[in-house]
Amino acid sequence: MPDPSASSVRAALDLRVAFARLRRRLREVATEGAGLSAQQSSALARIGKGEAGTASRLAELEGVRPQSMATTIASLEELGLVTRTPDPTDGRRQLVSLTDAGREAESGNLDARREWLAHAMEDRLTEEERRTILAATALIEKLVRP
Repeated sequence: MPDPSASSVRAALDLRVAFARLRRRLREVATEGAGLSAQQSSALARIGKGEAGTASRLAELEGVRPQSMATTIASLEELGLVTRTPDPTDGRRQLVSLTDAGREAESGNLDARREWLAHAMEDRLTEEERRTILAATALIEKLVRP
């Protein structure tokens, strides 16, 4: 396989940096209204998406120590957003799931992110620029398809 062109390398870097900044900003928006830390909000989102059912899996996904994740989960449990129950297949582990309040909080976080992004696009971009984003999104989808 030949080396990628300079434009491919530049596009890859720019895209990665832009997505990282967008992701950080969306996390900030989600945590501003909810009164949650970025770590709490991220854990809540992963639990809500079904990405992780245990503290150890959450820690692995978030790139933090299991002890740190245990503290985050304990704080979410104290807020009434998650519950822990024994794993029926392994009594040493606990499964973490959202409570009704946790689902409501995560739904509110998603709504806040969507609303902020839509308003930012409306306020800062022209109609033509928004169409360009739609076209770029289609290209990004093409990139990630198997």
